[in-house]
This record gives sequence, structure tokens and C-alpha cells, in this order.
Amino acid sequence: MSRSISQTLAYGYSIYNSQKLVGLNSLSLSNGDMRPIDDIRHENLLALIATKGGQRQFADAAGIKNPAQVSQWVNRSPNAATGKPRVMSGGTARAIEAALGLPTGWMDTHQGATDAGSHAVLEAETPPGYVRFDLFEGGAGMGAGMVNQDYPEVVKTIEIAEWEVRRKLGYLPKPGRIQIITGRGPSMRPKLEDGDIVWIDTSCDYFDGDDYYLINVGGETQIKMLQKRGDGLYVVSVNTDFPAYRPDVGEVTILGKALIHAGLRKF
Repeated sequence: MSRSISQTLAYGYSIYNSQKLVGLNSLSLSNGDMRPIDDIRHENLLALIATKGGQRQFADAAGIKNPAQVSQWVNRSPNAATGKPRVMSGGTARAIEAALGLPTGWMDTHQGATDAGSHAVLEAETPPGYVRFDLFEGGAGMGAGMVNQDYPEVVKTIEIAEWEVRRKLGYLPKPGRIQIITGRGPSMRPKLEDGDIVWIDTSCDYFDGDDYYLINVGGETQIKMLQKRGDGLYVVSVNTDFPAYRPDVGEVTILGKALIHAGLRKF
């Protein structure tokens, strides 16, 4: 290798790190079928999930704090902000390899078709005639709001018959458009109870008239009504113990519109 090429590859790194990085780059680029790296990582992820017995077991073994993240990788759920499928980063792939004792670069290398991988693909598929709704990241506060954190969700994914979705919504949404979230807190009672599951249309990231929305205010995710009044836009709760207020301009980010809610309640 000439000195100029060597300096280009090693610039800013120690000799050891440079050699390690060159090895990883060569590994990623030498996949014989030239498949996209995201596809290879996705295939290997499915195989690992199958060998661990499920997504939550895999997340625990790999040290992933938010199991919902794994579901989003598996289903390639679209990012609410960009609309692009959620994929695993290189840094995350390296962390998973380290946690599971796999060789560096394992996630980036085609491992070949395996029974485990095939089983995982089948497990992730939605049956014909059904629509799958996956988990929106984090919970939604119905009190003072909450910062998205890692905690058990009431429901992680649901599959509903297409005819029922059409009956409820009047249309069949594109995959990933409708996501589910757990509402938490008392401020939307009796409309919503703590623990209710809410369907969120993530394609609506703008004010579309007075209605219920999933919003972010000051880093806190909430389910609230947005109401246009003479002096501006107000954030409104159903529970009168929580007074309506007018946030500063630009303080509210709309993440989606709340469409349907369902709860696990006693008779």
C-alpha cells in the first residue's frame, strides 16, 4: 500500500484502530451478492431473535434497554419524523456483537440461510387479511406529560382484520402509518383512562382542526386536545382539574392524530 493511501485510511486514528476499521470496511464491502448492509443486518437480527426465543429475550441478552426498538427494526417501522424505515446503526450492531460474544462485523456479514432465520421471518409476518399496528416509541402522558423512558408497555403490537380496520377507519392505511401508544395519567378522564391503547395516525404532523393529537411539549409526549381559540392554539384536557393553556409559538410539535382508543377495563 502506498504511503498516501495508507495516510488516507489511517488519518486521525492509531495504527491499531486503523487496521481494525479497514478490516470492518473490507468485510462490509466484500459481501458477494452486494446486498445493502441494512438488509444483511435485518436478516441476521431475525436469526438471533429466533435463537434467543423472542424479541424481548433477545433485547435482554443484547443489553437493549427498550425492547420496542427491536420490534421497530424487525418490522422496519417508519420514523415518525422522516418517514424512513428504522434500521440498525453500525454502532448498535457492534454493541450487539460485543454483548452476545459475536465476532466484530458478524452483523454485517451474510451468515447464510438457517432454520432459525426462516422461523424468525415467519414469526414477524402478518397473516393475510390482517393489518399490523406496531408500538410508537414511548408512552404518552395524560397528566403533566412524561419524558419517553424505558418501561413495560401494555400492548406492543396488534393485528386486526382488514374488514374491521375498514369499518373503523373507512380505509386501509399503508404499513407503519397507524401506530399504537399507551396513554398514562388522569388528565383525559373519562375520555381516556390510564393504560388505554390509542391508535395514532403518524402521517398527520400538523394541526387539522380541533381534535385529539399526540403532541410533544418541552420534550414531553402527551395525548391532548388541540383547540383553536381567538387568541391562539390551546392545549386542552378533558378532566377539568387540568386547566387549558396556550403554549408559546413553536413549543408544540404534533406527532400524530389520535383516532381510536381501547382499554382493558373491568365490567
